[in-house]
Amino acid sequence: YPSEFLMQKIAEDNQIPVHLHVSVSLQYVAGLKGNDLVEFFHGSIAEVENEELRHLMWSSVLFYKTPNVEVMACVLLSTKAIYFLLDDSFIHADEHQSDFWNKENSDCENNSFHLSCCFVLKLNDLQSVNVGLFDQYFRITGHSADHIVTCLTRDSYNTHTFIQQLMAVLSLLARTPSPEPADKDFYSEFGSKTTGKMENYELIHSSRVKFIYPNEEEIGDLAFLVAEKMEGLTNLQSLNILLYVLAFQVNQTEGSVQNNSSLRPKTLILTSSDLFLFNEDYISYPLPEFAKEPPKRDKYQLIDGRRIRDLDRVLMGYQTYPQALTFVFDDVQNQDLMQNLTLDHFGE
Repeated sequence: YPSEFLMQKIAEDNQIPVHLHVSVSLQYVAGLKGNDLVEFFHGSIAEVENEELRHLMWSSVLFYKTPNVEVMACVLLSTKAIYFLLDDSFIHADEHQSDFWNKENSDCENNSFHLSCCFVLKLNDLQSVNVGLFDQYFRITGHSADHIVTCLTRDSYNTHTFIQQLMAVLSLLARTPSPEPADKDFYSEFGSKTTGKMENYELIHSSRVKFIYPNEEEIGDLAFLVAEKMEGLTNLQSLNILLYVLAFQVNQTEGSVQNNSSLRPKTLILTSSDLFLFNEDYISYPLPEFAKEPPKRDKYQLIDGRRIRDLDRVLMGYQTYPQALTFVFDDVQNQDLMQNLTLDHFGE
């Protein structure tokens, strides 16, 4: 059994985000506390007897083979593997991916018995971890397309905590040391001699798992992409990305905010002059080593962009987290209102 402190920490983390709907089986897991949770892990999830539960986190996840299906999962980190306890609705979400999941036992006549599928990624199969911009998400990569999962935490604290716990657990793995010389200097390790540019910052763990963090060039590329979408911007240097956040857009036709289908994942980017909503591919980039061709869609697809000067008011809801914001813009698009008024009133 874990220590009292760890048990208390895991029990505190065992809370489903209030804005996301989950199945009955995952609600049952979220109701477990203390020894019940540890016994459930050893009785129903753990693959070997002597592994220890070290961390628990609730997060939306994406799989490389089903990039359009975001599903809620309870992520359990042990000393042997990472377990993704998935919402059972995910089995039927993408029918053409039937070979990805074994559906043999998915139809159960006993209503009091709830099934969940559990995806297991053994720590020995782990190759790299890519941390997203501003720690809003991270991607775990194994040795094949079946072993690539993105956790959309939408929270830098949860991302940071999980990465720290994962590094601590990986330190316990006994792996043969890497054959490369140990005395590499900083520039040969991270710099490219041909271009002089810095590559993405890589931290190679003692377990030989790579932890890859975005560098400032990624923000520069994003700023350039945003600038392309803005009309009349002559000076790229004046463009600053003030905020990058993974959020949900509420579909007005659905009505209730609590309705899961009414929440559409979006990337919100705020600059000094505009507000943008993007559809972002969180799972395909950077390309895994085994990929034979680039993904079918770009990393960022612009959905909507509005000028801040057209923003009329911002409405804030009174509910607890997550906070709902409504941005109300003027109806007149791409038209400088003040200039036209001046001409009408004071011109010939």
